Amino acid sequence: MMIDLSGIWTCMIAGCETSVRIPGTLDESRIGFPDDPEQQWKRDDVCRIGFYQPGDPIVTRLTRKYAYEGPATLITNVSFKKPEGERIFVYVERARHLRLKVNGREASPVRPANISTPYCFEVTDLVTGEDQLEFLSDNSYPEWPRDAIVYSSAASNETQTNWNGLLGNVCLYTEQQIFVSDLRVYPRGEKLDICIEMDSALSWQGNCHISSDALESPAVIRMELQKGKQSIWIRDLEVARDAKKWDIDEGNLYTLSVSGDGFKAREACFGLREFVSQDGHLMLNGRRIFLRGETNCAVFPETGYPPMDESSWIEILNKYRAYGVNCVRFHSHCPPEAAFTAADKLGMLMQPELSHWDPEHAFHTQESKRYYKAEWMEILRGFANHPSFVMLTMGNELHADEAGHRFMDELIEEGRKYDSTRLYANGSNVHYGVLGTDPASDFYTAMMYYDWDVRATCDGPKGWLNHEYPDLRRNYDKTVNALRKVSAQPIFSFEVGQYEVLPDFGEIEDYRGVTSPENLRHIRKKVEGKGLGNHWNEMVSATGECSLLCYRAEVEAALRTEDYSGISLLSLQDFPGQGTALIGMMNAHLKAKPYAFSKPERFSAFFREALPLVLLKRFTYAGGETLTATVQMANYGKTDISGTAQWSCVGETIHADGSFSRCDAKCGGLTELGEIELEFPIVSHAQKLTLAVTFSGITNVYPIWVYPCVNPVCPPEVYECRSLDEKALRILDEGGTVYLAPDSTQEDIPNSVQAQFSPDFWSVCTFPEQSGTMGQLIDSHHPIFRQFPTEFYNNWQWWPMAVQRAMVLPERIECIIAEMDSYAFLRPMAKLFECRCGKGRLMVSSLNLHNLDYPESRALQQAIYDYLAGPAGALQSLPLSFIQSLFEKADE
Repeated sequence: MMIDLSGIWTCMIAGCETSVRIPGTLDESRIGFPDDPEQQWKRDDVCRIGFYQPGDPIVTRLTRKYAYEGPATLITNVSFKKPEGERIFVYVERARHLRLKVNGREASPVRPANISTPYCFEVTDLVTGEDQLEFLSDNSYPEWPRDAIVYSSAASNETQTNWNGLLGNVCLYTEQQIFVSDLRVYPRGEKLDICIEMDSALSWQGNCHISSDALESPAVIRMELQKGKQSIWIRDLEVARDAKKWDIDEGNLYTLSVSGDGFKAREACFGLREFVSQDGHLMLNGRRIFLRGETNCAVFPETGYPPMDESSWIEILNKYRAYGVNCVRFHSHCPPEAAFTAADKLGMLMQPELSHWDPEHAFHTQESKRYYKAEWMEILRGFANHPSFVMLTMGNELHADEAGHRFMDELIEEGRKYDSTRLYANGSNVHYGVLGTDPASDFYTAMMYYDWDVRATCDGPKGWLNHEYPDLRRNYDKTVNALRKVSAQPIFSFEVGQYEVLPDFGEIEDYRGVTSPENLRHIRKKVEGKGLGNHWNEMVSATGECSLLCYRAEVEAALRTEDYSGISLLSLQDFPGQGTALIGMMNAHLKAKPYAFSKPERFSAFFREALPLVLLKRFTYAGGETLTATVQMANYGKTDISGTAQWSCVGETIHADGSFSRCDAKCGGLTELGEIELEFPIVSHAQKLTLAVTFSGITNVYPIWVYPCVNPVCPPEVYECRSLDEKALRILDEGGTVYLAPDSTQEDIPNSVQAQFSPDFWSVCTFPEQSGTMGQLIDSHHPIFRQFPTEFYNNWQWWPMAVQRAMVLPERIECIIAEMDSYAFLRPMAKLFECRCGKGRLMVSSLNLHNLDYPESRALQQAIYDYLAGPAGALQSLPLSFIQSLFEKADE
């Protein structure tokens, strides 16, 4: 018998009685209080940078329409005919800290309580058939490590919300006096172990039958049960020779059944797979794999919690797959069983974590140790049969003392003894990587290894992407080699990306649930107030295109690393909290943004299991120079790839191609295909070329720029100066042309900020030490760019100029090259603009071209000189005071 307890229940909070729909949350039933603007992410920092003012709505995250933290009493009445000789249980699939009283008497949970796995209470001796069930649900987590829980994605108002209520399957059901309480299947190569947990109200003996299409033959074992709970292990069952393996993108599943003369049959769905660490690599079914990970932070703005149904998770995981993802990390939370079931069917790898984010003193208290040990073991037990569940860590960015680390090691060892079919680590990015690896862990994932990089950018922004001239040879071999001196652990990168994209305000209309996007409305109001509405979509698109470039640089650097096990992104989905971190190709509703950059096929073109890689020394060349580059094939698919690699390099007047010898690219690593050598002809004008390499039908395409050989010299009719000196003022007064190009330093341009190639990192509200620049918005139709081909955003040929300082303008003007700003500031900024100043013509640049010596910088300088030597078109007029304000020191 099973009685669904869904319906309208009574809810009592703070002395008030109302109604609540179960399953569901108090938020969904509109129970709670107004969200508190004081409770927002790093409020002092947000106030300091001026993004939040008293009286503003919540600007650093979504606003809960109804917020409540504390105990809530949830009551329902149930009527049924109590069956004789059967045991009765109450089940709640997901809840917070939960207690149950039946007719006023306390019921004890069958399993240790936690927020990541279901609750089950035996109520056999408490029910009569006409019963009141009274749940005390408390999302303040009494006697549990509250601060670590509510900081985690499992209960943070930054994403999931710290909801209160009962979710998923909520029911009363019966069992026989003897029943199988749990059935777990553990594949080990060609063998299968199973654990049958029996719960018996009396002594019993008899035969137990085990059958599955995955087994070579059925098995029969003799059972002798005593009253109580017993775990019975059956080991080394032979797997059928023709049984199919579960694998990435292959959801091959089997059912195993156990039955006996004295109890009902029970089935378990499982998959045959081996996921191990071997020789420093992650291995699946005997072959080396490369993780293409996405981080899910429990962003579900309509409900405030993850879906509890399989079909929703099928849809979510298929969206990830469309972008090339093969592994999902669940940042400091564990998804419901429906997520694992969906992943099993689709062949998606899953890495859940404990509901634990403690960046100061993880496992410092006995309370913390008790709770997280229970959660650790219950996750392993509750989701044991899901082949998709391959890794488990203790949480996000944990910091612990020596005693805490000893506890971590003990917990890993206990987990490994309990279940050896999964890999374990003490956390993701523990101590931010500065203490190196933990020998007890099965793998290492962090933002760095001591001082060695494992990703291209960090807050600041630090990292090679914004500080080293771009090439396509960089990898993380030095990092891996340093790790290998002490450990053979697989290493994969942590939370790669975090490139912010300006917000698309069309998403605001999608918010119809428990949260309200007051943060996005606040930003939209600021944008409209700054007069940016007409240009906003182009700015969003430019930041997105730049973000996509940076993601590709991250991915290919990881693929070029000889001994790497993967890359884990943060994130393809916007994160609407922590200062409003809009870093996704998809919005918070997991919808692709309505721009070209967000199309899944553009991301999956480089985020894939097999990809040809051209190890370019640079993207830009002068005519007469020679491009030489090694070509490799990264193959992390399931089979070797054979074929003849072909390449071509095509532009307006340049067409070259070639091929290499036939080659076998073994699966599980890098194979060198050959060497490209191409001497560019002398060109009369700059060209953008497309370099394409194809191997066995798989193509990768790179942009190349070739420029004329020039030694730019300012034309005599133009006065080039580093400051607005007396001569410049005189020439402007006489109607002449001035090219004002100061050194790109704060001293020479006091009203300026340091710019970068990539957009802002994560959110300036979280990392206020960064300048907040978001890349260049380029007037690509301006006459200057007839000689310097460009898109409307900074592609790789702009790198030397993109990392120069941007002038902060007193007001918004027409710019040839504008520097975009984060939503927190929205300052008018420029790197190149032209105007009428007095009687004269003035070009102002902070590009620092006179101090750069690259083909692209020389070409751009020449293009500016040639343009200034020609007649001026219609120009905006700016007063001299506008120009002078850029160079006035604060104390003047």
